[in-house]
Formats: sequence, structure tokens, C-alpha cells
Amino acid sequence: METLVEQRIEARTNLSWPVSIWLPKANRFFNGQSSNISKTGVFVRVPMTTPVRDGHTVEINFPRTEALAKEKGQSARIKRGKVVRIERKNILKDAYIGIGIAFV
Repeated sequence: METLVEQRIEARTNLSWPVSIWLPKANRFFNGQSSNISKTGVFVRVPMTTPVRDGHTVEINFPRTEALAKEKGQSARIKRGKVVRIERKNILKDAYIGIGIAFV
């Protein structure tokens, strides 16, 4: 039996939103879906073939709706982060991995 210790500083908000993850080491984007987000990080699901590792620095592209893009002047919100956790427990069930990313 494994005991998990909660390490989050900020409260998480459930948010299912399409995202793109830029992996510099792979030199390409991987499309995924956010599950939850806070001021300090985000948890996303990406295809199991995504070559991500703990410690990788990534860019997360959160696309905006057309109305919000007009208001803000940009079509996406881009955040940099560091991969702090990779969850593979459901990899055979749904062909996705979960990635915990701390914003930097």
C-alpha cells in the first residue's frame, strides 16, 4: 500500500480544456486535455506516446475562445512549466498518461 502526501500549495479547480504541450527535446507539440489547474500548476492528459520525463521544461498552450482572444489580443495563453509528476496507472485503459506540471 502506497501513502501519498499532499504537496499542493494552492487549491485546484477542475478544468477540462484542450491544451498543446511543446516539448523542446522532441521539437514538437503534443495535444492533450487539462484536468485541473491552480495558480502554481496544471495536470494534463496526453497520448501515451508523448516522450516526456520528470524534470523536462515544457510550454503549455491554452487556446482561448474567439471572444476572449479579441478581448485579450492573443489567441492563446502560454505558460512555461516543469514536469513534476507522470502518472501511468491508466495507460492500458485509455492510452493516455497524466502529467503534473508546476508553472515556472
